[in-house]
This record gives sequence, C-alpha cells and structure tokens, in this order.
Amino acid sequence: QVQLVESGGGSVRPGESLRLSCVASGFTLDYYPMAWFRQAPGKEREGVACSSGIEDITHYVDSVKGRFTISRDNAKNTVYLEMNDLKSEDTAVYYCATRVPTIATENLGCLLGMQFWGKGTRVTVPS
Repeated sequence: QVQLVESGGGSVRPGESLRLSCVASGFTLDYYPMAWFRQAPGKEREGVACSSGIEDITHYVDSVKGRFTISRDNAKNTVYLEMNDLKSEDTAVYYCATRVPTIATENLGCLLGMQFWGKGTRVTVPS
C-alpha cells in the first residue's frame, strides 16, 4: 500500500527558508518519479518540482527556479523540497505525489500522471 506523508510546513517570514519532507512507504523510491505540488487558497493545484526515477532528472516551475530544490534520499525512502527566499506567493498546501513507473510512461514528464498523493503540509508566508 503506497503511502506518502509530508511534514515540515509552517509559518515563516518572507526571505526565510523551509525544508519539506515526504516519507514514502509501500514501495521503493529509486525508480519512482516523485513530485511536489501546491495549492494556494482559491487557486488550482500546480506542479512545483519533480524528480524522475533512477536518473533523478529534476524539473521546476519557473516561479521557483533558483529558490527551491528537490532531492531524494533513497536509503531513507524520503523526498525533500528545500525552499529558500520564500515569498508570500509561496503560501499554499504542499503535496507530495508519485506514480508507478511503467514502460508506457517512462518518457512522460515527471509532473504528469500522478497516482498517489499525500495529505499535504501547509506553508504560510505572510505578506
């Protein structure tokens, strides 16, 4: 049974940093694409950052490039999102997500086709 549990959210001031963690269980992280999404109040959920499977190729949405870093520790079955220079527009609930890697989806972008989601962790950056 695939489970994803996020932690690390909180309320910080603009310019400060947070590190989110996503502990995965029920599968081995190595070959799975992993992604972080967020949903701000009144807005649709958007993909923020992702890491492909074994090659660990990363992708970021333009608004977080240079500020956020996704990484994975396969030994701990954990994915991280390091967020620096936080802005008020980063306020959202952040979700970890993954999909089962298949031959049919091996060339699919790592923000697409997510099948499993965590319950989210809230990040608040007051303006």
